[in-house]
Amino acid sequence: MQNTPSQASIEIRLQRVINYLHTHLNEDLDLNKLAEIACMSPYHWHRVYLAIYGESVVATVKRLRLQGAATLLKRSDLPITKIAKQSGYPNVQSFTRIFAAAYGLPPARYRKEGGPFSLAAPLIRNKKMYPIEIKTIPAIPLLSVAHTGSYMGINQAFDLIASNANARQLFSADTRWIGIFLDDPCFVAEEKLRSKACISIPPSTGQSTPFMREEISSGKYAVLSYKGPYSDMKAVYQWLYGEWLSASGEELADTPVFEEYRNNPRDTAPNELLTDIYLPLR
Repeated sequence: MQNTPSQASIEIRLQRVINYLHTHLNEDLDLNKLAEIACMSPYHWHRVYLAIYGESVVATVKRLRLQGAATLLKRSDLPITKIAKQSGYPNVQSFTRIFAAAYGLPPARYRKEGGPFSLAAPLIRNKKMYPIEIKTIPAIPLLSVAHTGSYMGINQAFDLIASNANARQLFSADTRWIGIFLDDPCFVAEEKLRSKACISIPPSTGQSTPFMREEISSGKYAVLSYKGPYSDMKAVYQWLYGEWLSASGEELADTPVFEEYRNNPRDTAPNELLTDIYLPLR
Protein backbone atom coordinates (compact mmCIF):
# COMPACT_ATOMS: atom_id res chain seq x y z
CA MET A 1 0.00 0.00 0.00
CA GLN A 2 1.46 3.37 -1.03
CA ASN A 3 1.67 6.27 1.39
CA THR A 4 -0.67 9.21 0.87
CA PRO A 5 0.98 12.60 0.16
CA SER A 6 0.09 13.71 3.68
CA GLN A 7 1.56 10.59 5.28
CA ALA A 8 4.72 10.88 3.18
CA SER A 9 5.09 14.54 4.21
CA ILE A 10 4.68 13.70 7.90
CA GLU A 11 7.19 10.86 7.74
CA ILE A 12 9.72 13.02 5.86
CA ARG A 13 9.44 15.69 8.56
CA LEU A 14 9.81 13.16 11.36
CA GLN A 15 12.79 11.58 9.59
CA ARG A 16 14.49 14.97 9.86
CA VAL A 17 14.05 14.70 13.63
CA ILE A 18 15.63 11.24 13.64
CA ASN A 19 18.53 12.46 11.50
CA TYR A 20 19.07 15.28 14.00
CA LEU A 21 18.98 12.86 16.92
CA HIS A 22 21.66 10.69 15.28
CA THR A 23 24.06 13.63 15.26
CA HIS A 24 23.15 15.04 18.69
CA LEU A 25 22.79 11.89 20.80
CA ASN A 26 24.83 13.20 23.72
CA GLU A 27 22.90 16.45 24.04
CA ASP A 28 19.83 17.18 26.16
CA LEU A 29 16.55 17.04 24.26
CA ASP A 30 15.07 20.43 23.36
CA LEU A 31 11.41 19.82 22.55
CA ASN A 32 10.87 23.19 20.91
CA LYS A 33 13.93 22.65 18.73
CA LEU A 34 12.66 19.23 17.66
CA ALA A 35 9.21 20.66 16.91
CA GLU A 36 10.90 23.31 14.75
CA ILE A 37 12.86 20.64 12.87
CA ALA A 38 9.63 18.68 12.30
CA CYS A 39 7.81 21.85 11.17
CA MET A 40 4.97 20.96 13.53
CA SER A 41 3.26 22.61 16.48
CA PRO A 42 5.01 22.07 19.84
CA TYR A 43 1.59 21.04 21.18
CA HIS A 44 1.28 18.08 18.84
CA TRP A 45 4.48 16.95 17.14
CA HIS A 46 5.49 14.37 19.73
CA ARG A 47 2.06 12.73 19.77
CA VAL A 48 2.45 12.35 16.00
CA TYR A 49 5.96 10.94 16.46
CA LEU A 50 4.79 8.45 19.08
CA ALA A 51 1.84 7.35 16.96
CA ILE A 52 3.93 6.89 13.80
CA TYR A 53 6.96 5.17 15.32
CA GLY A 54 5.47 3.41 18.33
CA GLU A 55 8.00 4.89 20.77
CA SER A 56 8.73 8.26 22.34
CA VAL A 57 11.67 10.42 21.29
CA VAL A 58 13.22 9.63 24.67
CA ALA A 59 12.97 5.91 23.85
CA THR A 60 14.46 6.53 20.40
CA VAL A 61 17.47 8.31 21.92
CA LYS A 62 17.92 5.50 24.45
CA ARG A 63 17.75 2.90 21.66
CA LEU A 64 20.21 4.77 19.42
CA ARG A 65 22.65 5.24 22.30
CA LEU A 66 22.52 1.52 23.05
CA GLN A 67 23.08 0.69 19.39
CA GLY A 68 26.10 3.00 19.38
CA ALA A 69 27.39 1.30 22.52
CA ALA A 70 26.94 -2.13 20.92
CA THR A 71 28.98 -0.99 17.92
CA LEU A 72 31.77 0.30 20.16
CA LEU A 73 31.81 -2.92 22.15
CA LYS A 74 32.33 -4.99 19.00
CA ARG A 75 34.51 -2.67 16.94
CA SER A 76 36.72 -0.90 19.48
CA ASP A 77 38.93 -1.66 22.45
CA LEU A 78 37.50 1.14 24.57
CA PRO A 79 36.93 0.20 28.22
CA ILE A 80 33.31 -0.47 29.10
CA THR A 81 33.41 2.36 31.64
CA LYS A 82 34.30 4.82 28.87
CA ILE A 83 31.65 3.42 26.51
CA ALA A 84 29.06 3.81 29.28
CA LYS A 85 30.05 7.45 29.78
CA GLN A 86 30.06 8.20 26.02
CA SER A 87 26.60 6.64 25.77
CA GLY A 88 25.16 9.02 28.34
CA TYR A 89 25.00 6.74 31.39
CA PRO A 90 26.07 8.06 34.81
CA ASN A 91 27.85 4.85 35.80
CA VAL A 92 28.76 1.44 34.46
CA GLN A 93 26.22 -0.29 36.72
CA SER A 94 23.21 1.44 35.18
CA PHE A 95 24.66 0.98 31.68
CA THR A 96 25.18 -2.75 32.31
CA ARG A 97 21.63 -3.20 33.63
CA ILE A 98 19.97 -1.36 30.73
CA PHE A 99 22.20 -2.90 28.05
CA ALA A 100 21.54 -6.42 29.36
CA ALA A 101 17.79 -5.79 29.39
CA ALA A 102 17.91 -4.69 25.75
CA TYR A 103 20.39 -7.20 24.29
CA GLY A 104 20.00 -10.17 26.62
CA LEU A 105 23.69 -10.08 27.60
CA PRO A 106 25.75 -7.77 29.81
CA PRO A 107 28.28 -5.64 27.91
CA ALA A 108 31.32 -7.80 28.71
CA ARG A 109 29.65 -10.99 27.46
CA TYR A 110 28.24 -9.20 24.43
CA ARG A 111 31.76 -8.05 23.51
CA LYS A 112 33.01 -11.61 23.82
CA GLU A 113 30.10 -13.59 22.34
CA GLY A 114 28.56 -11.12 19.89
CA GLY A 115 24.98 -10.36 18.97
CA PRO A 116 22.87 -7.96 16.86
CA PHE A 117 23.87 -4.30 16.61
CA SER A 118 20.45 -2.78 16.05
CA LEU A 119 17.32 -2.73 18.19
CA ALA A 120 13.97 -2.54 16.40
CA ALA A 121 11.48 0.14 17.40
CA PRO A 122 8.15 -1.33 18.62
CA LEU A 123 6.06 -0.26 15.63
CA ILE A 124 2.42 -0.38 16.75
CA ARG A 125 -0.69 0.24 14.72
CA ASN A 126 -4.17 0.52 16.19
CA LYS A 127 -6.48 -0.63 13.40
CA LYS A 128 -9.68 0.20 15.27
CA MET A 129 -11.61 3.03 13.61
CA TYR A 130 -13.31 5.89 15.44
CA PRO A 131 -15.97 8.29 14.12
CA ILE A 132 -14.54 11.71 13.20
CA GLU A 133 -16.28 14.83 11.95
CA ILE A 134 -14.58 18.02 10.73
CA LYS A 135 -16.27 21.01 12.37
CA THR A 136 -15.82 24.76 12.45
CA ILE A 137 -16.69 25.92 15.95
CA PRO A 138 -17.13 29.35 17.55
CA ALA A 139 -14.96 30.45 20.46
CA ILE A 140 -15.95 28.86 23.79
CA PRO A 141 -15.64 31.07 26.93
CA LEU A 142 -14.42 28.99 29.87
CA LEU A 143 -13.93 29.12 33.59
CA SER A 144 -10.89 27.01 34.46
CA VAL A 145 -8.88 25.83 37.41
CA ALA A 146 -5.33 24.52 37.09
CA HIS A 147 -4.32 21.01 38.13
CA THR A 148 -0.76 19.78 38.62
CA GLY A 149 -0.06 16.06 38.84
CA SER A 150 -1.33 12.87 37.25
CA TYR A 151 -3.83 13.51 34.47
CA MET A 152 -5.99 10.76 35.95
CA GLY A 153 -6.32 12.94 39.06
CA ILE A 154 -7.89 15.93 37.29
CA ASN A 155 -11.25 14.93 38.79
CA GLN A 156 -10.14 16.79 41.93
CA ALA A 157 -9.97 20.02 39.92
CA PHE A 158 -13.37 19.31 38.38
CA ASP A 159 -14.84 18.85 41.87
CA LEU A 160 -13.39 22.22 42.87
CA ILE A 161 -14.73 24.08 39.85
CA ALA A 162 -18.12 22.38 40.16
CA SER A 163 -18.44 23.54 43.76
CA ASN A 164 -17.56 27.12 42.79
CA ALA A 165 -19.86 27.14 39.76
CA ASN A 166 -22.74 25.74 41.79
CA ALA A 167 -22.33 28.42 44.46
CA ARG A 168 -22.33 31.11 41.76
CA GLN A 169 -25.29 29.53 39.92
CA LEU A 170 -23.30 29.22 36.70
CA PHE A 171 -24.70 25.87 35.63
CA SER A 172 -27.30 25.60 32.89
CA ALA A 173 -28.57 22.93 30.52
CA ASP A 174 -25.90 24.08 28.04
CA THR A 175 -22.89 23.86 30.37
CA ARG A 176 -19.99 21.91 28.82
CA TRP A 177 -17.24 20.10 30.72
CA ILE A 178 -13.81 20.40 29.12
CA GLY A 179 -10.29 19.21 29.95
CA ILE A 180 -7.11 20.76 28.54
CA PHE A 181 -3.82 18.87 28.91
CA LEU A 182 -0.68 20.95 28.43
CA ASP A 183 2.29 18.61 28.96
CA ASP A 184 3.55 15.42 27.37
CA PRO A 185 3.90 12.62 29.96
CA CYS A 186 6.85 11.27 27.94
CA PHE A 187 8.91 14.34 28.92
CA VAL A 188 7.38 15.72 32.10
CA ALA A 189 7.40 13.92 35.45
CA GLU A 190 3.91 12.84 36.52
CA GLU A 191 3.90 15.10 39.57
CA LYS A 192 4.62 18.12 37.33
CA LEU A 193 2.06 17.51 34.57
CA ARG A 194 -0.13 20.58 33.95
CA SER A 195 -3.79 20.43 33.00
CA LYS A 196 -6.94 22.51 33.34
CA ALA A 197 -10.44 21.53 34.36
CA CYS A 198 -12.96 23.82 32.65
CA ILE A 199 -16.64 24.54 32.25
CA SER A 200 -18.24 26.71 29.59
CA ILE A 201 -19.68 29.97 30.89
CA PRO A 202 -21.55 33.06 29.63
CA PRO A 203 -19.12 35.67 28.22
CA SER A 204 -20.01 38.13 31.00
CA THR A 205 -18.91 35.82 33.84
CA GLY A 206 -16.20 37.22 36.12
CA GLN A 207 -13.25 35.39 37.63
CA SER A 208 -11.82 34.96 41.11
CA THR A 209 -8.60 33.19 42.09
CA PRO A 210 -7.91 30.28 41.62
CA PHE A 211 -10.60 30.23 38.93
CA MET A 212 -9.53 31.87 35.68
CA ARG A 213 -11.35 32.96 32.57
CA GLU A 214 -10.01 31.80 29.22
CA GLU A 215 -11.27 30.81 25.81
CA ILE A 216 -11.14 27.89 23.39
CA SER A 217 -10.13 29.35 20.03
CA SER A 218 -12.69 29.40 17.25
CA GLY A 219 -11.75 27.52 14.11
CA LYS A 220 -11.56 24.18 12.38
CA TYR A 221 -11.34 20.97 14.42
CA ALA A 222 -11.37 17.25 13.83
CA VAL A 223 -13.79 15.92 16.44
CA LEU A 224 -13.35 12.27 17.41
CA SER A 225 -16.20 10.64 19.33
CA TYR A 226 -15.02 7.99 21.78
CA LYS A 227 -17.01 5.67 24.02
CA GLY A 228 -15.18 3.87 26.79
CA PRO A 229 -12.92 4.24 29.84
CA TYR A 230 -10.70 7.28 30.16
CA SER A 231 -7.82 4.92 30.98
CA ASP A 232 -7.95 3.45 27.45
CA MET A 233 -7.66 6.74 25.59
CA LYS A 234 -3.93 6.47 24.88
CA ALA A 235 -4.69 4.06 22.03
CA VAL A 236 -7.34 6.46 20.71
CA TYR A 237 -4.83 9.30 20.55
CA GLN A 238 -2.29 7.06 18.81
CA TRP A 239 -4.86 6.21 16.13
CA LEU A 240 -5.90 9.86 15.77
CA TYR A 241 -2.37 11.22 15.39
CA GLY A 242 -0.96 8.25 13.51
CA GLU A 243 -3.55 6.59 11.30
CA TRP A 244 -6.17 9.31 10.80
CA LEU A 245 -3.94 12.38 10.54
CA SER A 246 -1.54 10.66 8.13
CA ALA A 247 -4.37 9.77 5.76
CA SER A 248 -6.46 12.92 6.16
CA GLY A 249 -4.38 15.52 4.33
CA GLU A 250 -5.03 17.92 7.24
CA GLU A 251 -2.44 20.11 9.00
CA LEU A 252 -2.41 20.74 12.75
CA ALA A 253 -2.97 24.21 14.19
CA ASP A 254 -0.73 25.62 16.91
CA THR A 255 -3.23 25.31 19.76
CA PRO A 256 -3.71 22.44 22.22
CA VAL A 257 -6.08 19.53 21.82
CA PHE A 258 -8.98 19.47 24.28
CA GLU A 259 -11.52 16.94 25.50
CA GLU A 260 -15.23 17.41 26.15
CA TYR A 261 -16.89 15.02 28.60
CA ARG A 262 -20.47 14.35 27.62
CA ASN A 263 -21.59 12.36 30.66
CA ASN A 264 -20.68 12.11 34.33
CA PRO A 265 -18.15 9.46 35.46
CA ARG A 266 -19.74 9.47 38.92
CA ASP A 267 -22.95 7.85 37.67
CA THR A 268 -21.79 6.27 34.38
CA ALA A 269 -20.09 2.91 33.89
CA PRO A 270 -16.55 3.28 32.45
CA ASN A 271 -17.53 1.48 29.22
CA GLU A 272 -20.39 3.97 28.71
CA LEU A 273 -18.37 7.18 29.14
CA LEU A 274 -18.62 9.53 26.14
CA THR A 275 -15.71 11.82 25.24
CA ASP A 276 -15.21 14.12 22.26
CA ILE A 277 -11.58 14.86 21.39
CA TYR A 278 -11.10 18.16 19.55
CA LEU A 279 -7.95 18.23 17.41
CA PRO A 280 -7.27 21.78 16.10
CA LEU A 281 -6.61 22.09 12.35
CA ARG A 282 -5.41 24.86 10.07
